Amino acid sequence: MEVNKKAYEAYVKEVTPVNKKLPNIIKAFLVGGIICTIGQICTTLIMNQGVEKDTASAWTTLILIAASVILTGLNIYPKITKFGGAGALVPITGFANSVVAPAVEFKAEGQVFGIGCKIFTIAGPVILYGILSSWILGVIAYVLKAFGIV
Repeated sequence: MEVNKKAYEAYVKEVTPVNKKLPNIIKAFLVGGIICTIGQICTTLIMNQGVEKDTASAWTTLILIAASVILTGLNIYPKITKFGGAGALVPITGFANSVVAPAVEFKAEGQVFGIGCKIFTIAGPVILYGILSSWILGVIAYVLKAFGIV
């Protein structure tokens, strides 16, 4: 029994990739920073056209989502994600990628059973629990306001 445990531990150690934390942190910082810089440039350019800040921010969000979707479809965003890790996954572009990637992967299975069924396999739980927690917090805020607590 002890021999099997040691052999298994040796096997796990052999196949487990080594994480180089500092280079990964630097890459995530750079990629996330580049995405945010692109977003800020978009917002500034749109505001220079005379658009209010809130509207410019909304347009910037749409532009970043569209860019992420297009880059995912062209198989470029997965390469950015592989390089930048969390720096590419955390922004809204990463969420758009998580919705589109399964659709691209399963498109060969057809519109309904491929794209329709698989599109939310990664992002579905995020959407579900985001909506559920928003609803619960909304009910709590409503009750607190009704009793004059807030």
